[in-house]
Amino acid sequence: MTNTVKLTEFINDNSNLRVLQGQESVSGKKITVSDVYRPGLELSGYFDFYPADRVQLLGRTEISYAARLDHDLRRKVFEKICQKETPCLLVSRNLPVPVELKEAAEAAGTPILISNDATTYLMSMITQYLAVKLAERSSVHGVLVEVFGMGVLLTGESAVGKSETALALVQHGHRLIADDRVDVYQRDHETVVGEAPRILKHLMEIRGIGIIDVLKLFGIGAIKDETEISLVINLTNWDSKANYDRLGFQENTRIICGIAVPQVTIPVKVGRNMENIVEVAVMNFRAKAMGFDAAKTFDENLTSLIAENSEEEKGGKAD
Repeated sequence: MTNTVKLTEFINDNSNLRVLQGQESVSGKKITVSDVYRPGLELSGYFDFYPADRVQLLGRTEISYAARLDHDLRRKVFEKICQKETPCLLVSRNLPVPVELKEAAEAAGTPILISNDATTYLMSMITQYLAVKLAERSSVHGVLVEVFGMGVLLTGESAVGKSETALALVQHGHRLIADDRVDVYQRDHETVVGEAPRILKHLMEIRGIGIIDVLKLFGIGAIKDETEISLVINLTNWDSKANYDRLGFQENTRIICGIAVPQVTIPVKVGRNMENIVEVAVMNFRAKAMGFDAAKTFDENLTSLIAENSEEEKGGKAD
């Protein structure tokens, strides 16, 4: 789905911004593009590819160049920059705003924002903020927890014990992000992030007890708003006929928002301490990422042992 950010929300979420002019127009403006644009070529009169629907950021370079233009040319340029679809103009470093820009913005109903921050910082900060807010989101069924600082998505059929496992992990000092439904979005080409829907934030459903508020029961240290999903652990009911990976050679992934996330499958059985197993799975995954692969070590040891036995057999035959 295509998302939008209301200009009022944009201003409220970024305390370093304030409205200089056009407060009455702020409530009706929306931002639909995450890119921020600095209208440099436009100040010279080139408007063929002007992206009017972006936040227009003017820094020291733009303001100083505009000051060199004569009054009429400056007025015409600013009138073209201020269009109906332009969400706002943003001037950095508390620079003086040209009178012609104020007049053009007022006529077009374009708010002018101002900040004392540097231009490059504002461009980076705003682009990152809007990229997250405008990212396409989808939902996955599961429980998202942060274990040893790593985002782990617990998946599996209903009643397999996802929430109970997550609750035990919280009691072990780990953190809950979302229970039952996880909203996910792609942060970049390699990162997928998960967060709780607003209605389910900090809440868990435990069968037999009902809805619990993790924040109130366990404190602020037991919850987190969002986390990068680094590992998917699929919980499945134990099946004696199933062939489970016993050595750790299988490498599976799950595609979330177009990104392949590593996945392991753990069978659930009465008597198995699932929270401890999840903790070990996370530690083992991190060890593999650092180059310490127990399965590979076992394979190397086995190969070495087979080679030694072969040499001994050859030696015995020679005697």
